[in-house]
Amino acid sequence: MTVWRMNSSMTEAVTAFRHECHEYPELSHEEYETSRRICEFLKTLPGVEILTLPGDRAAEKDGQRPGPGVAARLRGTAPGAAAGVEVGLRADIDALRQHEETGLPWASRVPGVMHACGHDFHMAALLGAAALLSAHREELTGTVDFLFQTAEETTDGMQAMIDRGLFEVISPDYVFGLHNRPEVPTGQIVCNEGPLMAAKINVTVRMIGFGGHGSMPHRNIDPVVAAASAILSLQTIVSRNTDPQKSVVLTVGYLAAGEPANMVVDDVTLGICIRAQDDEILAMAESRMTAILEGTAAAYGCRVEITCDQRLPAVFNSPTMTKAARRAAAAVVGAEQVITVPPVMASEDFAVMMARVPSFFYWVGSGRAGEENPPWHHPAFRADDRALPTAAELLAASVREMLTDR
Repeated sequence: MTVWRMNSSMTEAVTAFRHECHEYPELSHEEYETSRRICEFLKTLPGVEILTLPGDRAAEKDGQRPGPGVAARLRGTAPGAAAGVEVGLRADIDALRQHEETGLPWASRVPGVMHACGHDFHMAALLGAAALLSAHREELTGTVDFLFQTAEETTDGMQAMIDRGLFEVISPDYVFGLHNRPEVPTGQIVCNEGPLMAAKINVTVRMIGFGGHGSMPHRNIDPVVAAASAILSLQTIVSRNTDPQKSVVLTVGYLAAGEPANMVVDDVTLGICIRAQDDEILAMAESRMTAILEGTAAAYGCRVEITCDQRLPAVFNSPTMTKAARRAAAAVVGAEQVITVPPVMASEDFAVMMARVPSFFYWVGSGRAGEENPPWHHPAFRADDRALPTAAELLAASVREMLTDR
């Protein structure tokens, strides 16, 4: 496959776009200005059509603001057997509550908000791919969808856009996404077959006792003590219920009780997240969590309420999609630069797309060789601008791979 390469003007344009978005980051579900900037860039690309989601049309009709995020489409004009094939490309666009400490000249100007996971890099790469594909649309067979997704950091943005009618305006046969990886040097591409990122469940737990004065413990039922016992017991799910060859992480992210110090509160709230690469392991961990919480509550005379707030499947690359992705990656950087690395226990709501459409998720190296490369969500995190052309060309090559007659 001949790779369509980014020229200097394309690279300069997407790099400038990336820097501007990095300076003005927006949090999940609030990316309105970011979405406007994306639309303005897409309008400069011949053949690219910006799509309106049905839910957004309904919101505007009711006098409400449409949701953030952008969907667009490009139809190739070349004939071929793949003329009816539709390939989607996805990038996320939101930032994090994080104070930036990079010292970059284009560091965040928004106090306490930062692109600390590189979503500015991702959207710039997708715009680069759109520019490439637009420039070669007369050689392109089939249709390409460009999805700039809101709210990946809260892992509910993909579903939000689906609920707003995303699949009423696009019908992709395949979808590709990517994420920068600072631990991997610029110039390398990770193409893992099988598990890449973890499935997860988030739950809210309310441990209910009976409050009163701290001087009379016999008149109260203390939910703080019950919650403390449960927190310690929950970690036995990892150490005593899980096959040591399998991976599971259980995090009690917060415990909220009350004050003052001389009172016993009526109830305590816990926030719990469980992650696993294996669906059976995740189901086991959830079952054990429920049993431990209910048993501990009963032992201390409390009641417990467990509410599941979110379920997210794993990012899992199928063998068929992996073969296609490796061919595209090898065409861009050479086969020797296409690598595999261990999966991680972080989660990604690209998995929601994967559950509906055959998809593949890349990691693109964004680390500077010989330098310290802080990880995702670190205040000094940065993704190497020099990796942008690679990421853009990879997405464009992935489209061509799926639209090539074989």
